Amino acid sequence: MARCPQPDEVHDVVTAHGSTRVYRFGSGGAPVVLLPGMMGTAASHAELIPALGPVYAVDTLGEAGRSVQTAPFADTADRARCLDAVFERLGLTGVHLVGGSTGGWHAVNQAVHAPGRLASISLLDPTTVTSGFAPAALGYGVLGGLVNRDWVWRRFLRWSAGADVLDRADVRLVLAGIREYRVRVPFQVRPAAEQISALSVPVLAMFAARSAVHDGVAAARLLAELLPGADVEVLPEAGHFVYLRAPDRDRIAERVRGFVERV
Repeated sequence: MARCPQPDEVHDVVTAHGSTRVYRFGSGGAPVVLLPGMMGTAASHAELIPALGPVYAVDTLGEAGRSVQTAPFADTADRARCLDAVFERLGLTGVHLVGGSTGGWHAVNQAVHAPGRLASISLLDPTTVTSGFAPAALGYGVLGGLVNRDWVWRRFLRWSAGADVLDRADVRLVLAGIREYRVRVPFQVRPAAEQISALSVPVLAMFAARSAVHDGVAAARLLAELLPGADVEVLPEAGHFVYLRAPDRDRIAERVRGFVERV
């Protein structure tokens, strides 16, 4: 969090399932809400927050971070209703959701089950939306669960990121969540094709051509087929860690800002 700008406000928003930590950075403009990848917490957006301007950054309830889950979710629709309640208590409407990796799945889940407060969704190499995880990614997940050692995760990161990034603070943060936090949420599953085709909010989707955790090019192609009105782009040199390279990070910020302004 020390790498993030100083938040203007910090909220712990209480709903039926617990309290959700939300940080507000800046003020004015349409509400842009950032959803992290799995276990990333709001801190994972440290390099993106200054580039996007005023934003709300969320610690996803049910995952590691400062949010505190006190009651179980019945299903994935229940998770969307809970986030909608957070927006209601913050007085947010016309929300532009921006989610990377699993956060992209959450944004789609929100648009499927509770779209009433949304103005748009922006997806950054979203997982389990139009493609499943690559077999090798699932294999590393099983290996990491059985042999929870740094050498396993370093090997996974070299494979998935294309570089040795284990010592980066944001990567250590995610790994700490994966290794230490016991998740109790419904299993993340791909939405049905009909649900994607029926999305009523504008969609920007940016996929990583070099993503190792899934086939980003195929995922982009299928999303464009299911949702012809979506704005779909493939980042040719990006891996699944789409913020890793400065050119990709700059491109993402430029595209998201422009998309929000158009919507």
